[in-house]
Amino acid sequence: MQLTLGFSPCPNDTFIFDALIHGKIDTEGLSFKVFFDDVETLNQKALNGTLDITKLSFHAFAYVAEKYALLDAGSALGFGVGPLLICKKENAESIARQLETEEASNLKVGIPGKYTTANFLLGVAYPKLTNKQEMVFSAIEDALVNEEIDLGLIIHENRFTYQAKGLHQLMDLGSYWEQFSGCAIPLGGIVVNRNLPIEVQEKVNRLVRKSVEFAFEHPKSAISFIRQHAQAMEEDVMYKHIELYVNKYSVDLGLEGRKAIDTLFQIAAKNNLIPQLSKSLYVNP
Repeated sequence: MQLTLGFSPCPNDTFIFDALIHGKIDTEGLSFKVFFDDVETLNQKALNGTLDITKLSFHAFAYVAEKYALLDAGSALGFGVGPLLICKKENAESIARQLETEEASNLKVGIPGKYTTANFLLGVAYPKLTNKQEMVFSAIEDALVNEEIDLGLIIHENRFTYQAKGLHQLMDLGSYWEQFSGCAIPLGGIVVNRNLPIEVQEKVNRLVRKSVEFAFEHPKSAISFIRQHAQAMEEDVMYKHIELYVNKYSVDLGLEGRKAIDTLFQIAAKNNLIPQLSKSLYVNP
């Protein structure tokens, strides 16, 4: 049985899925047709129900939970891994002042997508920042440098590169969430289409876990696959990226990981940021 699988070409996703799609583990009769896309494209594909299995932002998941169920394996959660709100260093003082006033609505902020968890957290922390421009996450730094935007909301490997471009952190939205909720920050997860037989959904859950476990046991095994999709990235940055986003929650959410996700959804629903949900979020409730 062949299933369509979508994930981003960033190091943590290629690290997680390398063993699964390259036959390094027993896939129990399943094969995969892979699509590589940036996170917001994956979110849009999920909204359309295009793929059997996909990585997506937890914010987007709230809009597709009727179509997709969350795996216990493959998620990106953690402490100190959240999105950063940044600006040009020379503008930091004046922008920080504006953020505290009604003038915040005049600031143009580049975001990596409407349905990203990063944008959800931005809305919680700075509800007055309403002048948003969606762009591919990797373009946000240069847009700031060129003063096409006033603020940038960065994710992924840009956490490690923005300072070299003369950019300044105004807020770590991950730390904000941790203080606000007391939970790890849920960034993205792997979901499976509910139209698939439940035994296939459970098999996918099992196989993704095995793929993550293989990656941890053989951390250098995926290096050529990771390099193939991150050619402009230094190897030390690749592994910083993986260390930051692939952890115990990627193997299995456990009660702690599920609590973090449930808390995110409860707060979002309470603030009318997402639709009300009628189904359990998980493949295994």
